[in-house]
Amino acid sequence: MTITCPSCGSLRTRPLHRGRKTGAGIGMAAGSAGGVAGALSGAETGALVSAWAGPVGLALGSLTGAVFGGLVGGTAGGITGARLGNELDARVLDNHECLACRHTFRSTP
Repeated sequence: MTITCPSCGSLRTRPLHRGRKTGAGIGMAAGSAGGVAGALSGAETGALVSAWAGPVGLALGSLTGAVFGGLVGGTAGGITGARLGNELDARVLDNHECLACRHTFRSTP
């Protein structure tokens, strides 16, 4: 589907994805914060799983569980935020920019 600028009629437009970028960033931050809180649980689980390997296994398992908890939280939050941002781009924000006249506009299906 070709999107034309409503101001000058140019075919040279680009999507901005402001909502998706912002939503993904906020979602990653919130998800990582939740992941850090969940990292304590991940550290405990990692410590329990690797306790048979002794003190080194206990420390490594705790660290691995904590890092994994933070990564999973950040990823889940980022994906959720990006999806919400896509909806904002599609329904609310001016999500395209004309490269000829710099006019921003919302595309209509």
